[in-house]
Amino acid sequence: MKAIYLDNNATTQVASEVLDAMVPYLHDLYGNPSSMHSFGGQVAKTIREARERVAHLIGADFEEVIFTSCGTESDNTAILSALAVNPDRKHIVTSRVEHPAVKVLCEHLKGKGYNVTELAVDSEGRLDMEQYENSLTRDTAVVSLMWANNETGVIFPVEEAAQLAGDRDIFFHTDAVQAVGKIPINLKDNSISMLSLSGHKLHAPKGVGALYVRKGTRYSPFLIGGHQEKGRRGGTENTAGIIALGKACELAERNMEAENRKVKYLRDKLETELLKRIPNSKVNGDTVNRLPNTTNISFEFVEGEGILLLMDGFGICASSGSACTSGSLQPSHVLRAMGVPFTMAHGSVRFSLSIYNTEDEIDFVIEKLPPIIERLRSMSPYWKPEASICVNV
Repeated sequence: MKAIYLDNNATTQVASEVLDAMVPYLHDLYGNPSSMHSFGGQVAKTIREARERVAHLIGADFEEVIFTSCGTESDNTAILSALAVNPDRKHIVTSRVEHPAVKVLCEHLKGKGYNVTELAVDSEGRLDMEQYENSLTRDTAVVSLMWANNETGVIFPVEEAAQLAGDRDIFFHTDAVQAVGKIPINLKDNSISMLSLSGHKLHAPKGVGALYVRKGTRYSPFLIGGHQEKGRRGGTENTAGIIALGKACELAERNMEAENRKVKYLRDKLETELLKRIPNSKVNGDTVNRLPNTTNISFEFVEGEGILLLMDGFGICASSGSACTSGSLQPSHVLRAMGVPFTMAHGSVRFSLSIYNTEDEIDFVIEKLPPIIERLRSMSPYWKPEASICVNV
């Protein structure tokens, strides 16, 4: 059975051009880029080219890009670095809807004596900017806010938030893992101190990411043990992964506008038809300021796990939330923070598309999902199909 893959916020298919670019460095060109000989030197040259491609996509200088193993490492490095260079400051500002890479780290730091402010969002998943500005104090060491939410696609005003932090001499970090490659980013035009990205979210392989650190930003490395990355991140370079990430960034920059038109069209068609055909369903999050590939839809009085299981029988792949928390039986912390009713939050499904999806695939999902919801609701004692309403409990 061919998979209809609509879970691209969890991970993406490696682009064929990316695979072709990285394969030689897994076998033939295996030199260590830190070696003095020319066999390693040619690898170092290609890594520099990849760094330039990553930097160009996000509007940065190539020397501001540090290669890491993933978005989580980049997030942890940024926050822990800001705390290390500001030892007298014990306050962190973040939001209630962050990815576990930031959220769980901040919870851990609470136990280490740090004070953490988790900003609220409204029913559309939008940040409370008044609360944000009021939360910034002389004790604030770092702000960490995601650029785009991985579950709803809602985009935060991070450039405005970074300016407010910068005006107060506060480090500002953004987890841009979901945003990079999907929306235009130019770090020369804002005050963002540090930015995290991950290769496997934009058609590069898993196991490679990057951290942008603005020139002049005080920095403390997370991994210590080698001179790699100019002493900013120890460990032999993941050469093939880095080259793959560089190629993926080149493709994303070249194709972003055209891809977004196609992907947004397919996303909107899927969303519109499902809402039309399935009563008591709603989109979660701001439907204007969001990523072009993401829709999060709740179907009242059904379980998201049941929906995913029955869709999987047709080869349809989606998610009930973040892949990093999908083993939990609790509703998404993002939807809870938005105040989505429990009966809706439990029946939420995230569809996240890519350029590789087709209109035939979307039509297939539109055909198969309404009967799935009808079947699951027929087993619910709270559903009244004849009236297309739900009984309040």
